[in-house]
Amino acid sequence: MGFNDILEDVGSMGKFQIIHILLLTSPSLLLTMHNLLQNFLAAVPDHHCRIPLEVNDSRYANVTGRLQTEELLRVFIPLDQDQQPEKCLMYSSPQWHLLDLNGTHANVTEYHTQKCTDGWTYDNSKFKASTVTEWDLVCDQRSLRWITQSIYMAGLLVGAMVLGRLSDKFGRRSLLLWSHFQMAVSGTCAAFSSSYPLLCFWRFLCGMATSGLILNAFSLRVEWIPTRFRTSVEMISNYVYTTGQMTLAAVAYGIQHWRWIQLTLSVPFSVFFFYSWWLPESARWLILNDKADVALEQLRRVAKTNGKEVKGKELTLEILKSSMKDEQLTTKNKHGVLDLFRTPVIRKIACCTMLAWFATGFAYYGLAIDLQGFGVDIYLIQFIFGAVDVPAKFIGFISMSLIGRRFTHSTSLILAGCVIVANIFVPKELNALRTSLAAIGKGCLSTAFSCCYLYSGELYPTVVRQTGMGLVSTTARVGAMIAPIVRLSGDYVSFLPMTIYGGVAIVAGVAICALPETRNNPLPETIEGIENRAIKSAEKDKDSKRSDISLHETHQSLMKQTV
Repeated sequence: MGFNDILEDVGSMGKFQIIHILLLTSPSLLLTMHNLLQNFLAAVPDHHCRIPLEVNDSRYANVTGRLQTEELLRVFIPLDQDQQPEKCLMYSSPQWHLLDLNGTHANVTEYHTQKCTDGWTYDNSKFKASTVTEWDLVCDQRSLRWITQSIYMAGLLVGAMVLGRLSDKFGRRSLLLWSHFQMAVSGTCAAFSSSYPLLCFWRFLCGMATSGLILNAFSLRVEWIPTRFRTSVEMISNYVYTTGQMTLAAVAYGIQHWRWIQLTLSVPFSVFFFYSWWLPESARWLILNDKADVALEQLRRVAKTNGKEVKGKELTLEILKSSMKDEQLTTKNKHGVLDLFRTPVIRKIACCTMLAWFATGFAYYGLAIDLQGFGVDIYLIQFIFGAVDVPAKFIGFISMSLIGRRFTHSTSLILAGCVIVANIFVPKELNALRTSLAAIGKGCLSTAFSCCYLYSGELYPTVVRQTGMGLVSTTARVGAMIAPIVRLSGDYVSFLPMTIYGGVAIVAGVAICALPETRNNPLPETIEGIENRAIKSAEKDKDSKRSDISLHETHQSLMKQTV
């Protein structure tokens, strides 16, 4: 009897599993928001240099009190190419003569200008407060806005490496509890940060906690659910993620103050922390770590909850240990990361999947973290970017099932890259078209993300599957971490970031074509099995080509004899 059969006996998809999935999936709604929160924490409102409160020119000291704001701006702030007040420059001295609209004046470019000396004035009509307005992260300091997101993504990377390994040692439930606690504390502290460096520190810890929650919640879900239900459950989990993206638009619109948004999305994790004590540890992990007696207690508890108490009492330690015999053997014969690069076929799989995951994370967050760059209302485009995932993931699921994993993954990345690059040539005035193309590209990247997990899991053999998945997910987080930094290149060449995002996606899509199709194929068990399968496939292709050549030569010979 395998462990999957034991899960079927104690209730299959019963009451316990439904509650279990609900409790583990609910935090995903907020985790999504934390991943994309930077768009609203660091929103950049319209701004210009603050007009000096005291005017040194005594001739006009009595006039300034009677002037309107627009007139003062004309005197102190030059206009940019779009005839809007400059964001980072002001006149070196007040240009009072510009108040005479009927007069003739020298070109604005001839007036002496300087950088803002008294800070900035921000338009608070859309955002009551953001980290940008609180610490003046504009003009010379605007790059810091992107650094915050990179630091958060670095936390995701470190969390995946540290908390993922610790969960194998101390258990999924223990690390899940810790991650909930860390998110609640660090997220709340971030809301009360007194300085920008302190905010970056707390956001880094939030990123670490996010990785711990994602990894351990995923493990607890799949390890307590029979195999035949896993695809459906993970599809539901993906749509919870999508719902979180759309909900973020409503939350940010309703609050509009970065501290309260941060606090609102962090405090609920204290609730998740307390109810997570109800969740049982993974029975699989307990058996593999010589705690079969505890696993037996947990399985009997599950059976009782599902109304299968009799079946639970029939379980014994011998049955549990025999059900995990193969997994225990695999655990003893562990393979390292270097085993992914020792032989040709597994090396090709590792390199191509690493590139695919990197490109997907890189391009996805390259699009998702700069919503203001599309010139559309930020709340509307956040909702659109979330809503587009609904049909995109469904189409991807159908395509993977009917056509194949390789085609779906490759096509989604290439199409996303082409759309991103095409958007460079769309004039900024056509906001609707630019937004539509960006939404299509983001939808394609969401499909690619869905393909990543399934396709990579089917490509890697059992003995290195966890190692391989850990490696590729790390590259995805590296891509997400680099994406905000690449955005900085837009300050020098406006079209460069989108060119890089799209180009990397296209290259990765082409690279995937070199991988084998896995649809309807049995999961590979060993590295040797993959290498042998590739050799047999190559020999079969050669024999097929020889047969075609032989048939062609025979046909030519018969034609000559006829003539």
